[in-house]
Amino acid sequence: MLEDIRACTTLNNNVKMPWLGFGTFRIAEGEEAYQSVRHALDAGYRSVDTASMYGNEISIGRAVRDSGIPRGEIFITTKLRNEDQRSGRVFQAFEESLEQLQMDYVDLYLVHWPVPGKYVDTWAAMQDIYRTGKTRAIGVSNFLVHHLQAIMTPGAVAPAVDQVEFHPLLQSPDLYAFCRQQGIQLEAWAPLMKGQGLIHPVIQEIAARHHKTAAQVVIRWELQKGVVTIPKSVQKERIYANRDVFDFSLDEEDMRRIAELDQNHRYGTHPDNIGF
Repeated sequence: MLEDIRACTTLNNNVKMPWLGFGTFRIAEGEEAYQSVRHALDAGYRSVDTASMYGNEISIGRAVRDSGIPRGEIFITTKLRNEDQRSGRVFQAFEESLEQLQMDYVDLYLVHWPVPGKYVDTWAAMQDIYRTGKTRAIGVSNFLVHHLQAIMTPGAVAPAVDQVEFHPLLQSPDLYAFCRQQGIQLEAWAPLMKGQGLIHPVIQEIAARHHKTAAQVVIRWELQKGVVTIPKSVQKERIYANRDVFDFSLDEEDMRRIAELDQNHRYGTHPDNIGF
């Protein structure tokens, strides 16, 4: 499963998605986003995650085109903004993302947050977008179990992916188990705990024993948990280092010790308390 950076999971509609991707949250539009994505693609990443809310789709699309890598070899994810949910502009927002990216399709389109009173209707519109063939898969982001249950009605297309905050300090066991049971691929944002959790002595000790960085150990742990992972960096050396997680593995004791670090600690917004 985890032989190299090209390794993929198979989503519930048989689309293949790389286990390791490149995240672009808070990477500024312009040269920073362009160069970061170019570095990631040069390093071998073949999955790039963005969102309309990030404001960097133009530079990401340009980086993909300039890379010379065939579009079909790169997995592109983008997301629907909350304000576009609230105003019912789901179709228009999707077309605007395609225009920004200068692409005919994306590989995965996600509902960015479960906006109260809107996300069920939004999911119906997402299914219509999916049927156009302009996105190879649809999914959600920041949905908890009760949000997922609300949209998984009889006859509905099930989400292929749920992208959530997930890391050693926030393991969400109920959500993790539900997604595995329902065939929804869990994907981690903030997988490196914004750098703050990497200083934990258990992670540092495991890293030293494997002659790896703390970040590499955490990424490897997430991958071995069966969670798609999208670490983000604007530094070339870290982008390259984050991909070097396929030449070692964590044993059962390592996995157990990291599992015990769960504190239900969020660095980001709780999905039931969206204020934006």
